Amino acid sequence: MKIAMGSDEKTYLTDFVIKELKKRGYKIGLFGSLKSSKKIPWPDVGAEVAEKVASKEYDQGILFCWTGTGVSIVANKIPGIRAALCFNAKTAEGARKWNDANVLVMSLRLTSENVAKEILNAWFSTKFDDKKSSRLRKVAEIEKRYLKEA
Repeated sequence: MKIAMGSDEKTYLTDFVIKELKKRGYKIGLFGSLKSSKKIPWPDVGAEVAEKVASKEYDQGILFCWTGTGVSIVANKIPGIRAALCFNAKTAEGARKWNDANVLVMSLRLTSENVAKEILNAWFSTKFDDKKSSRLRKVAEIEKRYLKEA
């Protein structure tokens, strides 16, 4: 699995998640401040990672910013992206199971290494419940309706 990972700043948490993903055998593309030594604005990072996932260049994305809210908002502006801000394993599990989320978002401020590992475990071990497909079709219809108006 190929994962696009980006952040507006490089921290202990981003370094930990990179190591954890490599340990699990995932191929990782780094974006934003994880690729560059300078701070990259969160709107730019959120859009770049989401575009990589939406284009199918990467299977999934992982984003970080201080609260996680900013990159979530930006990522969800990209058609086909379902970014989920996860603060614990249960949220990650639900995002995958019920929403087929394709971009995981974590807060740099609030997420510890232990919690990040639990979130990753839940995210990558949970499969989408196909019984929820009709709801995702509705989301896609709403997205298309607003794309036409833009």
